[in-house]
Amino acid sequence: EREPVRGTFRGYEILSMPPPSSGGVALIEMLNVLEGYDLKEMGHQSPAYVHHLSEAMRLAFRDRARFAADPAFAEVPVERLTSKEYAGELRREIRSDQAGVSSPEELDEPYESEQTTHYSVVDQNGLAVAVTYTLEEEYGSAMIVPGAGFLMNNEMGDFNAGPGLTNREGLIGTTPNLARPEQRMLSSMSPTILAKDGKLVGVVGSPGGRGIINTVLEIILNRVEFGMSPEEAVNAKRFHQQWLPDEIRMEEGVLGSEGVMVLERMGHRITWRETQGRAHVIFVEEDGERVGVADRREEDGAVGQLKTGN
Repeated sequence: EREPVRGTFRGYEILSMPPPSSGGVALIEMLNVLEGYDLKEMGHQSPAYVHHLSEAMRLAFRDRARFAADPAFAEVPVERLTSKEYAGELRREIRSDQAGVSSPEELDEPYESEQTTHYSVVDQNGLAVAVTYTLEEEYGSAMIVPGAGFLMNNEMGDFNAGPGLTNREGLIGTTPNLARPEQRMLSSMSPTILAKDGKLVGVVGSPGGRGIINTVLEIILNRVEFGMSPEEAVNAKRFHQQWLPDEIRMEEGVLGSEGVMVLERMGHRITWRETQGRAHVIFVEEDGERVGVADRREEDGAVGQLKTGN
């Protein structure tokens, strides 16, 4: 068992996945950066909003490449990366009128599939669990534990391929996450619990490789910053920036053509993807009602309630 990483955003408490997942640290780092901006004033999915979120994403993924790994084998500066002071330093790197540039030369010197699963649970006592697990490729390593009936994963692909292999196409070769005996490989899983004043507000998570982190980020912002309903927060269009390759990957409908041109004039490179993530969440309304939402991007996602007897 590991202690969750903790942060705050606009008075909300964030509890999320610690290393060896990079998800919780990156999520809190991005929220800290974005807390310094008036996102409501920018407007949801406006060019300014997409620009500032993308820059926060880009910088957090740069730190993911620099530092994230199994803490038993690498010194991961969690406290610094999740601090408000560090977020202030990162904000000074962000220009409001121009995209930053991602370059492998910024480093001293992974690959993930779409087959991850997430589920969120809240019990009758209000205890909450966010669970994300993965086999990596379909059927994992295709090996079953004798007598147990479950598949072994092939997560070894989440180690960096080799030292010095970082390139502009998104291959990462930084030292902390290279394969070593007994080291756990890096992950992007970001099962997250959102609370305020000691009370549960939401349980959030998604599959989607490196895109998991930004999917969870955007859902939290949609709910907390823009007051969207649980359904709106999950079903809103999404976008993703992961430092390398240096591009914003957008679902169709995030911005119109004029908004895209504004970002391109800033220096952003825009590419398009059909969908991002398969989030499954539970939000607790002010009256205590629990609202579960299965992402409509997932054909077999579902919301259910277990009836228990006495």
